[in-house]
Amino acid sequence: MVNNPESNNLKQSYLKIFLRFLKFGFLAWGGPVAQIAMIREELVEQEKWVTGEHFNRTLAIYQALPGPEAHELCVFFGMVAGGRWGGFLAGLGFMLPGFLLMLLFSWIYLQFGISDPTFNAVFKGFQAAVIALIFFAVHRIGKHALSNKALLAIAILSAFASLLKAPFYLVLPVASLLYVLAAKGKRILAILLGAILIAFSIYTFSQTNRSLKKADNVPANRQISRPVKTEAAKLLGSGLKAGLLTFGGAYTAIPFVQEDAVERNGWLSNEQFLDGIALSGILPAPLIIFSTFVGFLAGGWLGAILMTIGVFLPAFSFTLIGHNYLERIIQNKGTHHFLDGMTAGVVGLIAVTALELFRTTITSWQAVLIFAGSWLLLYTVKGKGTVVLVILGSGLAGFLWHLFS
Repeated sequence: MVNNPESNNLKQSYLKIFLRFLKFGFLAWGGPVAQIAMIREELVEQEKWVTGEHFNRTLAIYQALPGPEAHELCVFFGMVAGGRWGGFLAGLGFMLPGFLLMLLFSWIYLQFGISDPTFNAVFKGFQAAVIALIFFAVHRIGKHALSNKALLAIAILSAFASLLKAPFYLVLPVASLLYVLAAKGKRILAILLGAILIAFSIYTFSQTNRSLKKADNVPANRQISRPVKTEAAKLLGSGLKAGLLTFGGAYTAIPFVQEDAVERNGWLSNEQFLDGIALSGILPAPLIIFSTFVGFLAGGWLGAILMTIGVFLPAFSFTLIGHNYLERIIQNKGTHHFLDGMTAGVVGLIAVTALELFRTTITSWQAVLIFAGSWLLLYTVKGKGTVVLVILGSGLAGFLWHLFS
């Protein structure tokens, strides 16, 4: 392995590594943004496994690679503490709680559905708290990554481009180049490149609006289907394709899985697919765990396992196999400005994701109050159990509102 002086005294037993990241898995509420912030707070800010700068650049690398970046960071830290077996156990521990819970919820979904008003009320409470967690995490990550005005400007530009539907695989490289140019004093070139990005984003936005006008409306009634018999190789291949094409975070896997599961193979309806994403949003797990739900509806218990293996295999492999090479990139001073610019771009993208989720989820005054209360608790109550308190408390609030309304 590449010698990393920051981690010389961090070697731990495999059991300790597994249990540490299993704990992270049980506390992984709020999606990738909140999960990354949780990992950073404990392993970087409190325990100093790596420096903040090292963490930011590692995050930028994993944001550019396929796979859920929070899960890849866990594998990375497991590698730091225990080599390749440590990385494997860290990744397994982090994903295991969400995987098992999604299996349970998938079975409940097929048996009973989610149309019960009481369940929906609790579900809405969970969703409001999840949005508050994402906003809180954006602020925590941003205050560390945006260390100067240039990085702040790049984050704002990236957010604006993302709002206009510019693809992340364009926004992130441009963000990196902008900071490289700014660091070298080539401001005119940086301004010109930024203007080109904005012009392209406006064009992309106009094209997206045309496509949306042609989209069909989603039917209101959900028809719960039973698992269909699907070839094992096809499910594994679908998951693997999604895992390999998930650049820029788990959200980008959605269209790939939807194309296979809904449009091409008809394993489930579009409504059921969206239900799976909603379920993954309230579980302590990487968002990509919705693939387990898709696999379950497509092929039962075996289908869920195969789909999950396919999706997570690239995330394990890139880190376990390429760790040394990635560390050389991170420790190369010539790449620092490039990676710092990409990190700023990532902050802009996840800020837009938070805003879009808020717009589509917080649609009632009850949800606004739960969101505001959750956000206030996150800033005022310090402790490792705060996230669980906020999630469960919000679900209870949704239930009580339904009970007394």
